[in-house]
Amino acid sequence: MRKRAAGKPAAPPPKEPARAAIDLASLVHFSDPKAFLKAVMNEPAVEVKQRVDAARALLPFEHHKLVEGGKKGAKDEAAKKAANKFAATPAPLRAVK
Repeated sequence: MRKRAAGKPAAPPPKEPARAAIDLASLVHFSDPKAFLKAVMNEPAVEVKQRVDAARALLPFEHHKLVEGGKKGAKDEAAKKAANKFAATPAPLRAVK
């Protein structure tokens, strides 16, 4: 633990910058939920947690999740691999005279 030098008062903690009030009237006029989420995500006056939540809610609309094929898809893929493994090889090419 550090001691203060005698005669020097402790410096006050730094103040957080004041946040501007959110213009709620402008946020109410959105008809598209994606546009609303983008506006909230990009608004610097909104708290960071709310901006992150808006970005998280917007993710499924912007980046689609890669879905596995399921049981039927896996079964079809396995059948294709097995069919290719035992498929007859084509006849070799012959020179025509």
